Amino acid sequence: MTSFNDSPWKQDNIIIHSQRLLNSFRHWTGQTLIDVNGTPEDIAQALFNAPFVLVSHGTEENPIFNYGNRTALELWEMSWEELTQTPSYKTAINSEEVTKRQQMLEQVKTQGYTNNYSGIRQSKTGKKFFISNGTIWNLSDENYQYWGQAATFDHWQFL
Repeated sequence: MTSFNDSPWKQDNIIIHSQRLLNSFRHWTGQTLIDVNGTPEDIAQALFNAPFVLVSHGTEENPIFNYGNRTALELWEMSWEELTQTPSYKTAINSEEVTKRQQMLEQVKTQGYTNNYSGIRQSKTGKKFFISNGTIWNLSDENYQYWGQAATFDHWQFL
């Protein structure tokens, strides 16, 4: 198992970002990612330890991951530090997947979210996997300021 910071969810900025992830998901989909009872730190911990993948990236020209829960870190075989320095497009396996991914992200930027995301990605060590039935949504804060995009999925198959 890849080693990583076991508790990034304890950081104030990640606790705030966890709220942003939940609130934006609920805003766009009308659903909840997890049971939202407890303190903001409890919620951040529950999201980080959830059995599904949850990732997000910022607003840079080539967006960099700014969040990945434990399941995401294990799937991509990266530490928290590695993931949060990785441009999100680098997880795509080739230029065709990068283009398909970019088109989907542009569609989401306009529509707010999509729940039919699929694609082939690869881990740090080159393991390829197919993602299906994923949801991608725009992130915003309590003032509806755009903060990037997030994705979640719980179906993947190694190729």
